[in-house]
Amino acid sequence: MEKKAGELQGIKVLFATVPADGHFNPLTGLAKHLQQAGCDVRWYTSDIFEQKLKNMGIPHYTFEKALNLTALNLDEHIPERKYITDPLKNANSLSIHIFAKRSSEYYEDILTIQQSFPFEIMISDAMFPAIPLVKQKMNIPVMAIGVIPLAERSADLAPYAMGLPPAQNDKDRIRYAALHDQFINIYLKESIDYFYETLKQHGIDVQKSSVPDMLIKQSSLYLQIGTPGFEYRRRDLGSNIRFIGELLPYSSAKQEKQWSDPRLKAYQKIVFVTQGTVERDTKKIIEPTLQAFQDTDVLVIATTGGFGTAELKKKYASENFIISDYIPYTDVMPHAHAFITNGGYGGTLLGLHHKLPIVAGGIHEGKSEICARIGYFKLGINLKTETPAAEDIKQAVEEVISNPVYRANISSLREEMSNYDPLALCSRYLLELLTPRSSCFF
Repeated sequence: MEKKAGELQGIKVLFATVPADGHFNPLTGLAKHLQQAGCDVRWYTSDIFEQKLKNMGIPHYTFEKALNLTALNLDEHIPERKYITDPLKNANSLSIHIFAKRSSEYYEDILTIQQSFPFEIMISDAMFPAIPLVKQKMNIPVMAIGVIPLAERSADLAPYAMGLPPAQNDKDRIRYAALHDQFINIYLKESIDYFYETLKQHGIDVQKSSVPDMLIKQSSLYLQIGTPGFEYRRRDLGSNIRFIGELLPYSSAKQEKQWSDPRLKAYQKIVFVTQGTVERDTKKIIEPTLQAFQDTDVLVIATTGGFGTAELKKKYASENFIISDYIPYTDVMPHAHAFITNGGYGGTLLGLHHKLPIVAGGIHEGKSEICARIGYFKLGINLKTETPAAEDIKQAVEEVISNPVYRANISSLREEMSNYDPLALCSRYLLELLTPRSSCFF
């Protein structure tokens, strides 16, 4: 059905995301916006998000033929993962099990959904592996949302996940080209070959590359959360890529009582530390941070995601520590002076939104790329490790708080981001994909 500009009413939209908070949450604000604008919005994802979708009033299709692989059962389904220490081997394993092997399963579920819900467009997270199948075999446009830093292959950049800076000269580009070949033919060969052969079996011809790169190129439009100011410059940016600014998660108009603590007014320096909702090992970031500031004049607010909270409270009982399973970031960040993170993309962007200089320590699951950008653009300090020493964290926090260059750079980036209206942009691009003039995208 052809749509004219402004006609969102009645458009059938299927959201589809892999079962991870960092892939699901960033799309919730857009989903609710489109629903309120008159679209028929429904969502295909794991049952772990059933309650959230119910609270939002969005119909939910859960996994049927697809394996319900989530952060909570990764070790059960991928037992060898706990013994993998090499970041590349870990990336290869996750890419196989979470993405490559799930692509056909997701597609089969979506074919069943289409029989009762003839959706006109699919909106997915960047890493949803059925993107090529929906677009090519179902002839339905797919608008992918970049919930991680832009992972498109570029002659100006090293392979994604290496955390290396952009090439400065032709010598760097030659070295990076060799690394790309090694990634495809050696380091990530198994996952790349698996996904490539899966697409080939479905009659989809793609150029063999990393899984994220293949998904980007197969998207009708790829909307990158963030702005060019938080992304490396490249001369070969894909024609289907657009930046959309800060796409924030949905927040109900009915506000619960805002979190607070009397100690917020008693300390002149406040540090917020979190490892997100996936990382269970509190010894990586949280405990070194608590060790660094134990019994000092710095208030540390730590959220654990529910992992080891009681043990940490008992072990670190200092008056200057607030340790909780979860506190809304938007309640904490306005009070903080620095943000310590393992490099989750959503948390990082929220930290920048609140003008917080960042101390970042993350390697796995692509976090090396987020941390590298934090350091490269001098928005904070990249510790370049998942297990920083307490003293290194303390020195980094003191540096980002005392050195005005970090806040100046963050303020400049915030000004750039304020020029983007993400919900309006996404709505416009959706309409463009449903009009004949945008057929060049798919």
